[in-house]
Amino acid sequence: MQLLHLGDIELTLPLAAAAGIWMLAARAWRVAAAWALLYGGTIALVGGSKIAYLGWGIDIAVIDFKAFSGHAAGVTAVYPVLGYLLCRPAGRRLGLAATVAGLALGVVMAIALVTQDEHAVAEAVAGWLLGACASVGTVYQAEPRGVVPGPAAALCAMAVFFASASLMQSAHVGYWMIKVALVLSGNARPYSWDT
Repeated sequence: MQLLHLGDIELTLPLAAAAGIWMLAARAWRVAAAWALLYGGTIALVGGSKIAYLGWGIDIAVIDFKAFSGHAAGVTAVYPVLGYLLCRPAGRRLGLAATVAGLALGVVMAIALVTQDEHAVAEAVAGWLLGACASVGTVYQAEPRGVVPGPAAALCAMAVFFASASLMQSAHVGYWMIKVALVLSGNARPYSWDT
Protein backbone atom coordinates (compact mmCIF):
# COMPACT_ATOMS: atom_id res chain seq x y z
CA MET A 1 0.00 0.00 0.00
CA GLN A 2 1.51 3.31 -1.12
CA LEU A 3 0.18 5.21 1.92
CA LEU A 4 2.52 3.25 4.18
CA HIS A 5 5.54 4.77 2.42
CA LEU A 6 4.67 8.16 3.97
CA GLY A 7 5.95 6.69 7.25
CA ASP A 8 9.23 5.25 5.95
CA ILE A 9 12.13 6.53 8.02
CA GLU A 10 13.97 7.30 4.79
CA LEU A 11 11.34 10.02 4.28
CA THR A 12 10.29 11.05 7.80
CA LEU A 13 13.81 11.52 9.18
CA PRO A 14 14.89 13.92 6.38
CA LEU A 15 11.59 15.79 6.78
CA ALA A 16 12.17 16.02 10.53
CA ALA A 17 15.70 17.35 9.94
CA ALA A 18 14.35 19.90 7.47
CA ALA A 19 11.73 21.04 10.01
CA GLY A 20 14.44 21.47 12.65
CA ILE A 21 16.62 23.52 10.33
CA TRP A 22 13.59 25.61 9.35
CA MET A 23 13.08 26.43 13.04
CA LEU A 24 16.75 27.23 13.58
CA ALA A 25 16.95 29.41 10.48
CA ALA A 26 13.84 31.25 11.71
CA ARG A 27 15.65 31.75 15.07
CA ALA A 28 12.92 29.89 16.93
CA TRP A 29 15.46 28.46 19.37
CA ARG A 30 13.02 27.19 22.00
CA VAL A 31 10.84 25.50 19.39
CA ALA A 32 13.86 23.91 17.70
CA ALA A 33 15.11 22.59 21.05
CA ALA A 34 11.68 21.17 21.87
CA TRP A 35 11.50 19.51 18.44
CA ALA A 36 14.97 18.01 18.78
CA LEU A 37 14.19 16.57 22.22
CA LEU A 38 10.70 15.35 21.45
CA TYR A 39 11.42 13.90 18.02
CA GLY A 40 14.74 12.47 19.17
CA GLY A 41 12.99 10.84 22.13
CA THR A 42 10.35 9.41 19.80
CA ILE A 43 12.98 7.85 17.55
CA ALA A 44 14.88 6.52 20.56
CA LEU A 45 11.78 4.88 22.05
CA VAL A 46 10.73 3.33 18.74
CA GLY A 47 14.24 2.06 18.01
CA GLY A 48 14.81 0.91 21.58
CA SER A 49 11.56 -1.06 21.66
CA LYS A 50 12.41 -2.75 18.35
CA ILE A 51 15.93 -3.61 19.51
CA ALA A 52 14.54 -4.94 22.81
CA TYR A 53 12.20 -7.26 20.93
CA LEU A 54 14.70 -8.34 18.27
CA GLY A 55 17.44 -9.03 20.80
CA TRP A 56 15.61 -10.40 23.82
CA GLY A 57 12.01 -11.00 22.71
CA ILE A 58 10.71 -8.40 25.16
CA ASP A 59 7.02 -7.87 24.50
CA ILE A 60 3.64 -7.50 26.16
CA ALA A 61 1.94 -10.64 24.89
CA VAL A 62 -1.47 -9.96 26.44
CA ILE A 63 -1.99 -6.98 24.11
CA ASP A 64 0.19 -8.32 21.26
CA PHE A 65 2.70 -5.48 21.66
CA LYS A 66 6.24 -6.06 20.44
CA ALA A 67 7.37 -2.51 19.61
CA PHE A 68 6.10 0.99 18.90
CA SER A 69 5.07 1.41 15.27
CA GLY A 70 7.75 3.57 13.70
CA HIS A 71 5.51 4.43 10.76
CA ALA A 72 2.64 5.60 12.98
CA ALA A 73 5.02 7.53 15.24
CA GLY A 74 6.92 9.08 12.35
CA VAL A 75 3.87 10.25 10.43
CA THR A 76 2.17 11.60 13.56
CA ALA A 77 5.30 13.40 14.73
CA VAL A 78 6.50 14.88 11.44
CA TYR A 79 3.50 15.79 9.28
CA PRO A 80 1.63 17.87 11.88
CA VAL A 81 4.79 19.90 12.53
CA LEU A 82 5.45 20.38 8.82
CA GLY A 83 1.85 21.43 8.24
CA TYR A 84 2.11 23.88 11.08
CA LEU A 85 5.38 25.37 9.84
CA LEU A 86 4.06 25.78 6.31
CA CYS A 87 0.65 27.17 7.23
CA ARG A 88 1.27 29.18 10.41
CA PRO A 89 2.60 32.28 8.56
CA ALA A 90 -0.90 32.60 7.05
CA GLY A 91 -2.47 32.71 10.51
CA ARG A 92 -2.80 30.87 13.80
CA ARG A 93 -6.07 29.18 12.87
CA LEU A 94 -4.66 27.78 9.64
CA GLY A 95 -1.48 26.60 11.38
CA LEU A 96 -3.45 24.75 14.03
CA ALA A 97 -5.80 23.28 11.41
CA ALA A 98 -2.79 21.94 9.53
CA THR A 99 -1.55 20.40 12.77
CA VAL A 100 -4.89 18.65 13.29
CA ALA A 101 -4.84 17.44 9.67
CA GLY A 102 -1.40 15.95 10.26
CA LEU A 103 -2.65 14.18 13.39
CA ALA A 104 -5.57 12.82 11.35
CA LEU A 105 -3.11 11.54 8.74
CA GLY A 106 -1.40 9.69 11.59
CA VAL A 107 -4.72 8.06 12.51
CA VAL A 108 -5.17 6.98 8.88
CA MET A 109 -1.64 5.54 8.91
CA ALA A 110 -2.29 3.64 12.16
CA ILE A 111 -5.50 2.16 10.73
CA ALA A 112 -3.73 1.21 7.50
CA LEU A 113 -0.94 -0.50 9.43
CA VAL A 114 -3.45 -2.61 11.34
CA THR A 115 -5.61 -3.47 8.31
CA GLN A 116 -2.50 -4.44 6.31
CA ASP A 117 -1.34 -6.69 9.19
CA GLU A 118 1.85 -4.67 9.60
CA HIS A 119 1.19 -3.96 13.29
CA ALA A 120 -1.12 -4.98 16.10
CA VAL A 121 -3.64 -2.41 17.30
CA ALA A 122 -1.63 -1.73 20.47
CA GLU A 123 1.57 -1.09 18.48
CA ALA A 124 -0.14 1.30 16.05
CA VAL A 125 -1.97 3.19 18.79
CA ALA A 126 1.18 3.45 20.92
CA GLY A 127 3.13 4.74 17.92
CA TRP A 128 0.43 7.30 17.17
CA LEU A 129 0.39 8.51 20.79
CA LEU A 130 4.18 8.78 20.84
CA GLY A 131 4.24 10.80 17.62
CA ALA A 132 1.34 12.98 18.79
CA CYS A 133 3.24 13.87 21.96
CA ALA A 134 6.20 15.02 19.84
CA SER A 135 4.19 17.10 17.37
CA VAL A 136 1.72 18.62 19.83
CA GLY A 137 4.53 19.39 22.28
CA THR A 138 6.46 21.18 19.54
CA VAL A 139 3.46 23.19 18.35
CA TYR A 140 2.66 24.08 21.97
CA GLN A 141 6.16 25.55 22.30
CA ALA A 142 5.68 27.52 19.08
CA GLU A 143 2.41 29.15 20.08
CA PRO A 144 1.18 31.84 20.37
CA ARG A 145 3.91 33.60 18.37
CA GLY A 146 4.48 30.85 15.82
CA VAL A 147 7.61 30.35 13.75
CA VAL A 148 8.25 33.25 11.40
CA PRO A 149 10.53 32.06 8.62
CA GLY A 150 12.38 34.19 6.13
CA PRO A 151 13.29 33.03 2.63
CA ALA A 152 16.59 31.63 3.96
CA ALA A 153 14.71 29.26 6.29
CA ALA A 154 12.93 27.53 3.42
CA LEU A 155 16.13 27.27 1.37
CA CYS A 156 18.06 25.81 4.31
CA ALA A 157 15.26 23.34 5.02
CA MET A 158 15.16 22.18 1.40
CA ALA A 159 18.92 21.75 1.26
CA VAL A 160 18.94 19.70 4.47
CA PHE A 161 16.03 17.59 3.28
CA PHE A 162 17.70 16.65 -0.01
CA ALA A 163 21.09 16.02 1.61
CA SER A 164 19.70 13.86 4.40
CA ALA A 165 17.30 12.00 2.06
CA SER A 166 20.29 11.13 -0.11
CA LEU A 167 22.21 9.83 2.92
CA MET A 168 19.24 7.82 4.17
CA GLN A 169 19.13 5.82 0.93
CA SER A 170 22.19 3.88 2.08
CA ALA A 171 21.44 3.80 5.83
CA HIS A 172 19.56 0.45 5.94
CA VAL A 173 18.13 1.23 9.38
CA GLY A 174 16.36 -2.12 9.80
CA TYR A 175 19.56 -4.04 9.11
CA TRP A 176 21.49 -2.00 11.67
CA MET A 177 18.78 -2.43 14.31
CA ILE A 178 19.08 -6.20 13.92
CA LYS A 179 22.88 -6.01 14.14
CA VAL A 180 22.74 -3.86 17.29
CA ALA A 181 20.16 -6.18 18.88
CA LEU A 182 22.32 -9.24 18.20
CA VAL A 183 25.53 -7.62 19.47
CA LEU A 184 23.86 -6.38 22.66
CA SER A 185 21.96 -9.60 23.38
CA GLY A 186 24.66 -12.03 22.30
CA ASN A 187 22.09 -14.06 20.37
CA ALA A 188 22.90 -15.62 17.01
CA ARG A 189 19.48 -14.80 15.50
CA PRO A 190 16.88 -12.13 16.17
CA TYR A 191 13.44 -12.89 17.51
CA SER A 192 10.92 -13.11 14.67
CA TRP A 193 8.18 -10.53 14.28
CA ASP A 194 5.83 -13.34 13.17
CA THR A 195 5.81 -15.28 16.46
